[in-house]
Amino acid sequence: MSVFRTKSVEQSIRDTEEPEHRLRKDLSALDLTVFGVGVIIGTGIFVLTGVAANEVAGPAVALSFVAAAVACALAALCYAELASTVPVAGSAYTFSYATLGELVAWIIGWDLILEFIIGGAVVAVGWSQYFAAMLETFGLQLPAAISGQDGAFNLPAVVVVLLLTGILVVGIKLSARFNAIVVAIKVAVVLFVIAAGLFFVNGANYSPFVPPSEPAEATSGGNATLVEAVFGQAPANFGVSGIFAAAALVFFAYIGFDIVATAAEETRNPQRDVPRGIIGSLAICAVLYVAVSLVVVGMQRYTDLDTEAPLAAAFQSVGQPIFANFITLGALAGLTSVMMILMLGQSRVAFAMSRDGLLPRGLSAVHPRFGTPYRITIIVGVVIAVLAGFIPLEELAELVNIGTLFAFVLVSVAVVVLRRTQPDLPRSFRTPLVPFVPILAVLSCITLMLFLTVNTWARFLIWMAIGLVVYFLYSRKHSRLARADGGLTPARDGAQSPPSSGAVPPD
Repeated sequence: MSVFRTKSVEQSIRDTEEPEHRLRKDLSALDLTVFGVGVIIGTGIFVLTGVAANEVAGPAVALSFVAAAVACALAALCYAELASTVPVAGSAYTFSYATLGELVAWIIGWDLILEFIIGGAVVAVGWSQYFAAMLETFGLQLPAAISGQDGAFNLPAVVVVLLLTGILVVGIKLSARFNAIVVAIKVAVVLFVIAAGLFFVNGANYSPFVPPSEPAEATSGGNATLVEAVFGQAPANFGVSGIFAAAALVFFAYIGFDIVATAAEETRNPQRDVPRGIIGSLAICAVLYVAVSLVVVGMQRYTDLDTEAPLAAAFQSVGQPIFANFITLGALAGLTSVMMILMLGQSRVAFAMSRDGLLPRGLSAVHPRFGTPYRITIIVGVVIAVLAGFIPLEELAELVNIGTLFAFVLVSVAVVVLRRTQPDLPRSFRTPLVPFVPILAVLSCITLMLFLTVNTWARFLIWMAIGLVVYFLYSRKHSRLARADGGLTPARDGAQSPPSSGAVPPD
């Protein structure tokens, strides 16, 4: 029972045609691009712009967004190749299973569970805060007992999560249409900020474009970054080094394009449309981020930018406070789409793991009418609702970042491995300059991981340790490969995969 046994690409694709596990193929390249834009543009564009410009990079924050986009593009090219070659639900989990072996696949699947569930709960709490702010503009206020403030039950967060769960259960096409409406509102607000803000830009605010370098305030203990803990000194703010330090910060504004790959199995032409959705959504968001950052630092001097609501505060500084409410509406729409697509990604990863037997097989049942993995979708929605409703999540938010970067690293490695083990496998999209692009993707992601705190690393390693216990106590012996072939499949040796029909007895 080798922990490095692999599941062939051919077997992964055959599994998608099993009647009890067949997802409905309703998505187009446009749907996937909208999904990507929907999950990428969230609080990053409404908050991180001000933080990065005010504290780290100054007006050169636009260059930080470009640098972060380049780092993301390296990983996106790797995702595009694997998603077009292995068009199966599960994204990084499925790619790892076909290349690096079952144990690595389990680790990345366990990692993605952490990323998506914590991410969805954190975004739900943020949505609740914006919802309360919008109500206040109409003279309304939530009762303290259900507001989520000071440890109270967070009713708005629970309600929105359960409503989105219902939409995801009813069908992927309905989810795509709902997401398209919400994303249209969000992008309209972003374009409005860019167009309206241009009338209030003051060229003097761009000088100096790259402020002089100054030492950053050092931190210690668990709140220090791994770089500080190892080298004893924080990276400098502003100057050229500040641009790259800000790039590490705003990189997380781009997180989400990888979720497009989780919907590959529900796409009509995944070989063509998934790469378009991944790369297209990343390119659109990069342009919007750079444009917004240039407008905001032009409207208000970087030293005066608000670090909590920079866009609304920038308009208030030029005598246009009414625009702040419009921006709040955009943020609310933005968080709604982010939340829904994180839940979609989690349900598809868990569906793939359940279909492979690493999680209980009953969870991978597909609704006979809606064609969605309804059981796991409902479980994901309930878990996120409970976390958002009852548990303070601020300390766990950075786990989303480290989980995503770790997935990027493994996907980049998987591209190189699959090129070597199966060079003749049909690839409708090929990552250019292999192995150099995947190597650069790995190095850029590891570098950014070093800027996360020691506490974040510790929590991540604890979660991974729990995952290993679950794997060796349950998943290893319940794996579909183990039950079908007695655990004799060698690692990466091209051994025959078990047949898909009738080979696995029900749990």
